Amino acid sequence: MHTDPISDLLTRIRNSAKAHKSTTTAPYSKMKESILKIMKRKNFIDDYKIEKEKSYKILNIILSEKTSNLKLIKISKPGQRIYIKKEDLKPVKKGLGISIISTSKGVMSNTEAHKQNLGGEVICKIF
Repeated sequence: MHTDPISDLLTRIRNSAKAHKSTTTAPYSKMKESILKIMKRKNFIDDYKIEKEKSYKILNIILSEKTSNLKLIKISKPGQRIYIKKEDLKPVKKGLGISIISTSKGVMSNTEAHKQNLGGEVICKIF
């Protein structure tokens, strides 16, 4: 049993990239799919696909060459949630990276949350 499935997803991506693999898999959840959708939109991964196994779904993640030097840092943890106000949203690495934030309007990057005047729980930083 995993206590932190988001951290597990980020670790799977990080380990596969360091091992120079082109794909990795992870158990499916809506939150993971939202995070991967943002990562794909910002070109941190090439693509992802949802595949149905016997009685459950898995995410098949296709990594890009850019993923090999990627830093994936989990901010909020199950024991300590980190929330941020709209005024405190700052660019990550001078705009080269992103923060993924869970807001009342859904999961989005820090730039999208800033445009919509939203704060929320900081899930992770990617740069």
